[in-house]
Amino acid sequence: MNRLLENNTLRLRAPEPEDLDLLYTWENDTSVWEEGASIVPFSRYSIKQYLIDYKYDIYVDKQLRLMVTLKETGQSIGTVDIYDFDPFHRRAGVGILIDHSQRRRGYGLQTLNILEKYAFSFLNMKQLYAIIPENNDNSIGLFTKAGYRQTGLLEEWLSSEDSFHHAVIMQKLKP
Repeated sequence: MNRLLENNTLRLRAPEPEDLDLLYTWENDTSVWEEGASIVPFSRYSIKQYLIDYKYDIYVDKQLRLMVTLKETGQSIGTVDIYDFDPFHRRAGVGILIDHSQRRRGYGLQTLNILEKYAFSFLNMKQLYAIIPENNDNSIGLFTKAGYRQTGLLEEWLSSEDSFHHAVIMQKLKP
């Protein structure tokens, strides 16, 4: 087993066909749409096709999605994504989702730490960044705890109903 993608509690692994129902639930949770890139529901079929077609090669897909699982039980509790992977400039965006029932247990911070170890050592990335709604104090707090710094503000970046909201850019450079 690849020790690079785990710690004593969690393991990050590639999505499996068995994750279809869980991914369907998370992707269609409208309460998190404004915090991410989803703005429309996903069908089971489209998620199934994603699982079939996905190459699991960050250099081909320019992204990598990993399931966050509890080592003790194998239960999937979230996902973490590397997106907009740029191998030339050695940077990528990071997105994370921990299931509502598993939040406030330290799993988000552990997940970011595992992902950073992989990105900075194995992929030799120079930096990771996250774009977070300015009013998402929980995510800003999580990324701050993980050592990210707020380095910018994107004005009126995110649309919500009849208004626009600012987003902050948080970055972490390779130590």
